Amino acid sequence: MTAAASTPALRASAPTSAWPVFWVASIATFLVSLDTTMLFAAFDPLRHAFADASTADLSWVLNAYTVVYATMLIPAGGLADTHGRKRIFLIGVALFLAASAACGLAGSVGWLIAARVAQAVGAALLTPASLSIVLAAFPQDKRAVVVSLWGAVGGLAAAVGPSAGSLVIDHFGWPWAFYINLPLGGLALWRGASLLNESERSSERRRVDGVGMALLMLAVGAVTLAIVESDVPTWSRMELAIMGTTGLIAAGAFVAWARRAKAPLVDLALFHNRTYRYVNLATLAFGTAFSMMFLSLFFYMMNVWHFSLPQAGLAVTPGPLLVMPTAIVTGRLATRLGHRRFLVGGSLLYACSSLWFLLVPGTEPQYLSLWLPGLMMSGIAVGLVLPSLSAAAVSRLPVAHYAVGSAVNQATRQIGSVLGVALTVALLGHAALQRTDFNALYALHGALALLTGLLCLPVNTKPGAAQP
Repeated sequence: MTAAASTPALRASAPTSAWPVFWVASIATFLVSLDTTMLFAAFDPLRHAFADASTADLSWVLNAYTVVYATMLIPAGGLADTHGRKRIFLIGVALFLAASAACGLAGSVGWLIAARVAQAVGAALLTPASLSIVLAAFPQDKRAVVVSLWGAVGGLAAAVGPSAGSLVIDHFGWPWAFYINLPLGGLALWRGASLLNESERSSERRRVDGVGMALLMLAVGAVTLAIVESDVPTWSRMELAIMGTTGLIAAGAFVAWARRAKAPLVDLALFHNRTYRYVNLATLAFGTAFSMMFLSLFFYMMNVWHFSLPQAGLAVTPGPLLVMPTAIVTGRLATRLGHRRFLVGGSLLYACSSLWFLLVPGTEPQYLSLWLPGLMMSGIAVGLVLPSLSAAAVSRLPVAHYAVGSAVNQATRQIGSVLGVALTVALLGHAALQRTDFNALYALHGALALLTGLLCLPVNTKPGAAQP
C-alpha cells in the first residue's frame, strides 16, 4: 500500500455528537488491546490446562496472534479505504467476537492457536478503521487531543489486561479470558451499526501485497521461533542459527521488495519523515520492553513470592491505574509543548523502574516497600510514553496518511511485543525460577528503556516547528 493512497480524504458527514462515535470505536480498540495482554495472566493456567504442551508451544498462543495482527494491520487500512470504514470496522468486530468464542471452546493448543489467528485478523481489520472513524468525527483542531485519548484507551487496556485477566481466570477459568470480549464487543457491534456513518470509498482498488505479508511473517516468526526455542533440547544450535538467519534474510528481502514493488505492504517513503522514522524505532524498543515487564511481573509474583493468581493480579493493578490519567494530561500538554520531553522523560523513568526491580525486591514478599514504588514508576512511565508514541507517529504526516502511518506504527509495536514475549519465555520459561533468574531480564529491560529515550531525542512535534 502506498502512503499517498492510504486513505481517502476524511469527508464523511459527522454525526451530531462526535463523542458517541469515539466511544463506540474505542470500545472495540479497548478489547483488542485488552486481549493482547490479558493472556499474560493466563500463561500458567494454560500450562496446567494443556499439560502435554511445552512452554515454547504455549508462547505461540500469544505470538501467533501478535505476528498475524502486526502483519494484517497495514493492508487492513487499505481495505477500509476501498470498502468503507464502517463496513470493515463492523466485519472486524464480528470476526473478533466469533474467534473469541472459538478460543474459549478450544480443546487443544493447536485449535487455540488457530482461533487466535482468526481473532488477530478481526482485530487487524477493526483497528485502523477505528482510528479513521474517530478522525473523521472531529474537526482538525481537536484531532491531536483525540488521537492521544484514543491511544490512551488502548494503553490503559493493555496495561490493565494482566490484572483483569488474573481475576477473571481465577474465578471462572481461562476460557473467560476470551468470553469477556463478547458483551462489550456485542455492544460496539450493535451501536456501531446504527450510529456510524459510512465513509466515501476510494475508487481505486488496491491490491494486497501478499509477497510483502509473507516475507514479514517469515521474518518475525523465524526470529521469534529461534529465541523461544533457544533453551529447548530438541533444537540444535545449528538449527536455531539457521532459523534466526532465515528471519534476518527475510527481513532484508522484505525491505528490498518494498523498494521495488508497485504497491508494497509498507511504503518506505513514510520513513523519509525524520520524526516518523525515529518514533517507529522507539516504538519497537518500547513495545519489546513493555511485554517483557508485564509478563515477568507474573512470573516473579507467582514463582518467587508464591502469590496466587488473583493476588498477583491485584499486586500489578496500581501501576496500570496511573496510565490513563497520565496519558490524558500528557496529551493535552503535548499539543502545546510537543511530545519529545514526555517521551524522553517517560523512557528514563521506565529505566529507573527496571533498576528498582533489579536491585530492590528480594525473595521475601514486602509489597508496599519493595514492589509498589517500582510499579508506580512503571505505570506513570507507560502513561507518558505509550500514547505519546502513537500520537507523535502521525503528528507530522498529512491527514491522508494517518491510517497507514498509524497502522505501521501499531504493527511495529506488535512486533516488539512478539520479541518481548519470546525473550521473556527464553529467560524465564523454565521450572523452579530463582530470584537471580530475573537479573538478566531487568537489565535488558532497562537497556531497552534507555534506547527508547535515545531514539526519541530527534523527535520534533512542537507546534510551529519546521516540518520535513
